[in-house]
Amino acid sequence: MEPDDTYCDTSPPQPPVPAAAPGDGPSADCVLCGEPTEYPADTGGAPLCPRCAWQQAQRGACSG
Repeated sequence: MEPDDTYCDTSPPQPPVPAAAPGDGPSADCVLCGEPTEYPADTGGAPLCPRCAWQQAQRGACSG
């Protein structure tokens, strides 16, 4: 019988992006809502603000 991976995302977690220190220059905008994040503007990938990161985590949570 083949495993059923339709319920949980089994991909490995992504390494955290270092947060910008205050006064390090402009911050990146959240790719979902456009609010400023704690990441520097030159951060690669898709930076999320804390609220959108929490909402994405809730959407991706496994529910037995």
